[in-house]
Amino acid sequence: MPMPPHNRRVSRTAVAALGAAGLIALAATPAAFADETAPELVVGGIEPIDGVRPGTTFELPVTVANKGTGAAEKVWVTYGVTRGLDFAEVPSNCRAQQVRSYDEMPERWTVACGFDQAVEPGVVYTPERALRVKALDRAFNDELLLRVDENDPGADENGFPPVAGTAPAVKLVEAPAGEEGSARVVILPVTSVNTADYQVTGAALKGRVGETVPMKLEFTNAGPAWFMAKVGEPTARVVVTPPAGTSVVKTPGFCRAKGDAYECGMSQRALNEGGRETYDFQLKIDKRVAHAKGSVALSPEARPFDPDKSNDKADITLDVMGGGSTGSPGGSTSGSGGSSGGASGGASGGAAGGASSTGGDGTTANGGYLAETGSSALPITGVAAAAVVTGAGMLVIVRRRRAQSLN
Repeated sequence: MPMPPHNRRVSRTAVAALGAAGLIALAATPAAFADETAPELVVGGIEPIDGVRPGTTFELPVTVANKGTGAAEKVWVTYGVTRGLDFAEVPSNCRAQQVRSYDEMPERWTVACGFDQAVEPGVVYTPERALRVKALDRAFNDELLLRVDENDPGADENGFPPVAGTAPAVKLVEAPAGEEGSARVVILPVTSVNTADYQVTGAALKGRVGETVPMKLEFTNAGPAWFMAKVGEPTARVVVTPPAGTSVVKTPGFCRAKGDAYECGMSQRALNEGGRETYDFQLKIDKRVAHAKGSVALSPEARPFDPDKSNDKADITLDVMGGGSTGSPGGSTSGSGGSSGGASGGASGGAAGGASSTGGDGTTANGGYLAETGSSALPITGVAAAAVVTGAGMLVIVRRRRAQSLN
């Protein structure tokens, strides 16, 4: 918050006499030289919101207080909600902005309201008409941000151009004492009653011994709810067990070896409804193993918001064509490329919205669930090769006989 000019000055002589140690002490105690009549705005009056049902609206009973000793001539209150929520209406003294997802911040809506009236010290205020928020069909674990400023907070440079509200303007009125907050910025959880269906998709692989084949696996959030994990918490993990008789020669980003399996994470903090995460492996077929089969599965931790467990695991089948060595079923062998691919492979696939990233609507541009079936240019078989050689030889004999008859 910008501070007005100091009313007190320290003389150059006094500063010189203090020396370096004195300057350190001055830096540690700036309050002694601050404006004694500066306002100190805080926001509050609201608690965490739980049990919201998609499609319903609720109010934000926000309060603004001044804990300083001087009045604030004008105040701005900013409301921010994550993408599971939206504002039902926006007053004309406010402006709304849609902000894209960036860094660790998910997509969100903000509304900044300017109140052209003084906020006196020791008085608690509240908007005469509380702002209303609607829970969308995708609402689940969302966040509400509240902030109060003396100056216009401006627009977020990562968002779309702000739009002025059209509902009647609101002003601040006095609220009962004892409801003032204690901070300039407050972030609260808003929890809705909803479900999300996490799914995994396996692959059907085909190739010959010695070949390297692609293995494309997918994780999908089929909705209806989107999911936002807290910073530092995993959104979901996928465990990939390749078929026996194969070795991983290339690992996608967000995956690391864990015994005979690979554990894969997500490329984003917030996984939109309909979003996908794609994992592109490269497997080498080392030998034929009878009935070899791998799997892709969600990690075993509890997910009470996902009641359908039937699609939490899928098979990875392998059809080894032609001749080749045969072994008994067992674990796969990790190739040298597997350990390095996870560290340097990068993000080979993202969530919905494009080929490898999530867009605002959570849709995907790349379709298809089955992995590629292997190399499309297979080696010429021994019979075919012999036929080619024999045909060429017969052509030479015919030409020689024709030449002799002409002579």
